[in-house]
Amino acid sequence: MANTQTMSNSKIIRIGGACGFWGESDMAVPQFLNEGGLDYIVFDYLAEITMSIMAKARTKSIDAGYAKDFVTAVLKPNIREIARQGVKIISNAGGVNPEECGKAIRTIVKEAGLDLKVAVIYGDDLVDRTKEFANNNYRDMFSGAEFPDSEKLASINAYLGAFPIAKALDLGADIVITGRCVDSAVTLGACIHEFNWKYADLDKLAQGSLAGHIIECGPQATGGNYTDWLDIADSLDEVGYPIAHIESDGNFEITKPKNTGGIVSVGSVGEQLLYEIGDPQAYLLPDVTCDFSNVKIEQIDIERVRVSGAVGHAPTDTYKVCATFEDGWRGGAVWFFYGEKATVRAEKFAQMGINRAKRKLRSLNAPDFTEIVVETVGNEQEFGTFANTQNNSRSVAVKIGVKHPKAEGIGCLLKEVTGTALATPPGLSGFAGSRSRPSPVFKLFSFAFNKSNVPISIEVEGKRHQLDGPQQNFPSTYTAPAIAPECTIDGPRVSVPLVKLAFARSGDKGDKANVGILPRKKEFGPWIWASLSEENVKDRFAHYIKGDIQRFYMPEMGAMNFLLDQALGGGGVASLRNDPQGKGFSQILLQVPIDIPKSMAENL
Repeated sequence: MANTQTMSNSKIIRIGGACGFWGESDMAVPQFLNEGGLDYIVFDYLAEITMSIMAKARTKSIDAGYAKDFVTAVLKPNIREIARQGVKIISNAGGVNPEECGKAIRTIVKEAGLDLKVAVIYGDDLVDRTKEFANNNYRDMFSGAEFPDSEKLASINAYLGAFPIAKALDLGADIVITGRCVDSAVTLGACIHEFNWKYADLDKLAQGSLAGHIIECGPQATGGNYTDWLDIADSLDEVGYPIAHIESDGNFEITKPKNTGGIVSVGSVGEQLLYEIGDPQAYLLPDVTCDFSNVKIEQIDIERVRVSGAVGHAPTDTYKVCATFEDGWRGGAVWFFYGEKATVRAEKFAQMGINRAKRKLRSLNAPDFTEIVVETVGNEQEFGTFANTQNNSRSVAVKIGVKHPKAEGIGCLLKEVTGTALATPPGLSGFAGSRSRPSPVFKLFSFAFNKSNVPISIEVEGKRHQLDGPQQNFPSTYTAPAIAPECTIDGPRVSVPLVKLAFARSGDKGDKANVGILPRKKEFGPWIWASLSEENVKDRFAHYIKGDIQRFYMPEMGAMNFLLDQALGGGGVASLRNDPQGKGFSQILLQVPIDIPKSMAENL
């Protein structure tokens, strides 16, 4: 039963966000169980690259392809206390094999002598329909590329929504396992079930999705990747995971367990709101199109903020479907140089090794590398034309990465670069241990597919139930693009770094990066907007970006979001970059000088 605590005279449920990616720490569940009083704990394990890794594992073993550590390290040690407290579990740990994940969970439930119902949701896995997609000439929704070679495909999955999860809970499930669904659906599904929200409750669905979006990355809402990290640095090793207190009208508050590290503030939660959202007025989800442009975040107590104001519009009649496919091989390694002209020596070393490998390939009549990337960390060029000149005596790391059609081509590069070590400029060093190996490149192919062609079923303790739908479409409404206000203060101006005026958070979606900017005070917003034009931001990232930049404004907070196309060298494991997911892009932008009135600067 849902928690009976009330906020604003409304029934609420308490949901803990325990996991943001496959491989994260398992410290959240003990925190939540020690806190007590939670109704749900939700887990988000999946990213596009995760699906390809799991798909490859499934080809080697029929009982693989899901997050096994969710079963062994998260549920097994805590299952009795989870049952005692009556906490329901929702997770997309099923990956590409939710059936086997469900079986494994039922085994530990049985071994613990418990009576918990496990539900498994099916329908997202579309790999058996490869020929149908190829024959109908589906093209990538972003690049227009043709459908991949079917023999190279690793996975094809539709991003399902929250209503299948709600249906599973309606059927009495205590633990719900899904394959691919949108990250926020694990939270929204609980809200739909508890509050009996309908498909037409679009504003409520948008608010529930926003709650899910904020807690889906675990401690990123409570101090992880936080701009003002130094204020909480000593407590981050014991960071508290987020808890959403969600009301029946969709408004919610974010907090964390008592006596844990990190922070819950307008800044920490606001940064996560802006994370990877693209257009904040058209955040597309299977159940609702969200408009976050007028969301309000208020600090209402120490370690507690309130979030309201999301607006919902009709969803599309299609699911986003993502396929992953193999596209050659990649490999590389990192070496270190230090001392005078370290960068020059590192780059020379890299070029020597690459030249050797290229000659070797020619001698074998093998094809050349399809892509080569050399990056030096510590080099002033890492921060583009805005960087300060640094002392020429320093330590640098040089990363050499290449792609090749064959694993043998990667092996040639690794051998020849390593063999260059005794003929290198002085000052070379490296971390001793095993050498790098070739690994397959997985690329992403995304397309839209009609919802009516994706049957969804829920299996609860051996019995299958079909999900009714997809549901009726609702009239779509148009929201005019938000217009940024003009700067109105006259007088002398001074320049200050953006970090003095704003928080920032960056992330990725495929080959796109986003950088969200949240002003520390709303009145800073117009001045930041005036200085951070699309042209200025593109110049800032000129050494990375190949595509266009879009800029979006969020009036309620004075916030903005930048979407950078073709900025990540392919993104994920398709990229050879040091930062293939754009996680550091915000730190680059935070050093941009912003012109503000001198009178405003005096009060910073």
